[in-house]
Amino acid sequence: MKKLLPIALAILLAPVTQAAAQSTAPAGAQQLPAVKPATDGKVWGALVFASNEPAKGGGTEQPPDNLKDLPQRLGKVFNYQHFEILGQHLQDVFREYESWVVPSKDLFLKVDSKGPAAGGGVNLHLQFWRDQQVLVKTDAVLRAGSPLFIGGPKWRNGQLIFVLVLQ
Repeated sequence: MKKLLPIALAILLAPVTQAAAQSTAPAGAQQLPAVKPATDGKVWGALVFASNEPAKGGGTEQPPDNLKDLPQRLGKVFNYQHFEILGQHLQDVFREYESWVVPSKDLFLKVDSKGPAAGGGVNLHLQFWRDQQVLVKTDAVLRAGSPLFIGGPKWRNGQLIFVLVLQ
């Protein structure tokens, strides 16, 4: 019986060894390029803390160059004087897959593309999440140069705001 065990083991392993040898590409063979999923653009998302008191020792994150006027824009919509970027994230918006804009570990945005919008931009379905809970669901058209502001929960002595911009 002891003599049969090595033979049986060799018979069982032979097909695995043959399959591995067949799946290995010969040296110098050309591999197909990785296929990237189709996208409808990129979005920049940021979590902003708005308050009437200056930031204390933080706030070193800066918006992209095309959004240097972000504090002024936010000030026209929200009744606060100081705006501090707590986190930011640049994300592709995939056509057939969900995308996640994650500027912090607790608050993030799920983005589903619904295709190009008439007149430019992208139709989106958005879900604003805090941990495992959806706070807001909405549909929006996002256009370049026209940021979307989502007023979030009150926090400390101010409010959290989610900013989304089509790049």
